[in-house]
Amino acid sequence: MHSNHLLLEEPIRMASILEPSKASYFPAMTKIVGTLGPKSRSIEVISACLKAGMSVARFDFSWGDPDHHQDTLDNLKVAVKSTKKLCAVMLDTVGPELQVVNRGERIIELKGDGLVILTPDQGQEPSSELLPINFDGLSKVVKKGDTVFIGQYLFTGSETTSAWLEVSEVKGEDVVCVVKNSATLAGSLFTLHISEVHIDLPTLSDKDKQVISSWGLQNKIDFLSLSYTRHAEDVRQAREFLSKLGDLSQTQIFAKIENVEGLTHFDEILQEADGIILSRGNLGIDLPPEKVFLFQKEALYKCNMAGKPAVVTRVVDSMTDNLRPTRAEATDVANAVLDGSDAILLGAETLRGLYPVDTISTIGKICSEAEKVFNQDLYFKRTVKYVGEPMTHLESIASSAVRAAIKVKASVIICFTSSGRAARLIAKYRPTMPVLSVVIPRLKTNQLKWSFTGAFEARQSLIVRGLYPMLADPRHPAETTSSTNESVLKVALDHGKASGVIKSHDRVVICQKIGDASVVKIIELED
Repeated sequence: MHSNHLLLEEPIRMASILEPSKASYFPAMTKIVGTLGPKSRSIEVISACLKAGMSVARFDFSWGDPDHHQDTLDNLKVAVKSTKKLCAVMLDTVGPELQVVNRGERIIELKGDGLVILTPDQGQEPSSELLPINFDGLSKVVKKGDTVFIGQYLFTGSETTSAWLEVSEVKGEDVVCVVKNSATLAGSLFTLHISEVHIDLPTLSDKDKQVISSWGLQNKIDFLSLSYTRHAEDVRQAREFLSKLGDLSQTQIFAKIENVEGLTHFDEILQEADGIILSRGNLGIDLPPEKVFLFQKEALYKCNMAGKPAVVTRVVDSMTDNLRPTRAEATDVANAVLDGSDAILLGAETLRGLYPVDTISTIGKICSEAEKVFNQDLYFKRTVKYVGEPMTHLESIASSAVRAAIKVKASVIICFTSSGRAARLIAKYRPTMPVLSVVIPRLKTNQLKWSFTGAFEARQSLIVRGLYPMLADPRHPAETTSSTNESVLKVALDHGKASGVIKSHDRVVICQKIGDASVVKIIELED
């Protein structure tokens, strides 16, 4: 086990647990991804979500049409301007998702020990005895005794809204199942998940490609969440597709691990992807319950050592309908932070939940408390040992900057970068203070027009733990004379002071390039 990151050698006084937490400009170093939907698409609610700590907005195309999502995104842009809080955009694909076709949005009652037939005949009306599905190959891949899970989209796992089915027999193209528990299926979308069965559908469907090349390209999405990633080739094909879409060649691909097939090929997928999303909803069905925590710890460890962002899902399902999480959920969030998660992804809780803003605020508070007992010293030593020697030039600079910042008790690390890579490497070593990533735009041309890069790189750091971006004036190049560097530094320091993370007499560690040299320096601020 690699994830013993709890600071145990310095026990805290039990009474100190009751002391109120200090307010901070940054609610937590761990980032929060919020799925925007019916309960969270107005300008007012989105603004409140941003203020509460949401830094990435997820648009889930398993439901809703592009026009609906465009209206929501337009509201997000207004909210970003009014709150002055940056927010990245993530497009979540449908992928090979099995769905019940319920165009009339009927409420379906399933009775325990009853029979229900799954049929590929989509012309049939759904009922408690017959459920039409969007896949005509189910009868070819299941056998008697296989387990089928069915529930409202982004199911919470509650037995009243989701059902377990057991395959009884296969009749031609139909699959007859025994209902193991009574359930009421309500909502516009029901999904199916069959444990440990390969579904012969493309990871990036034609519908996904159409949405990406239209809605995604129009809005220059920062992240593509690749649902049901099963092989490294899935990521390579998605990247090849994006590379042909102009600006989307910079879009980062986050592989969503949702089943045993993805788990089996995890190492190769991690190598190809820009980040990983641990989709514990579907994965929790494929895996025995006692194995879920083990996968989480190992997957987060591998992501941490590779320096790639890891996102954990399905943490506070009960807050879809309740104002407070359960004790187990609160502990689960904290453990995700201690295990090394970069971000927490909220699905049903913000999409259709009754308390989207309160949920984000609660997650931020729990993450902040967990970060206080994160054993950074142990984590740093383990990461340095894993990287080994000789280190690359950038890795050496990044680790040195973090070590220096901790030794001098710096309040912030400021990193000048153009690609964002240097800042992400610093964040890889999990400094206890925020990392202000000053992204210096670069001038580029496609032989028809000139443009500046930098906006993508800045927003993409919004999913990395501890990274806070700032887009610099393009008139100041990243590698230049000390005088222009000093002027950019002054802007960065002023931003830090205005944010409340830098005060008089604080020490600040600066990481920058001057000419061909990479420099780490420590400054102490005057009054």
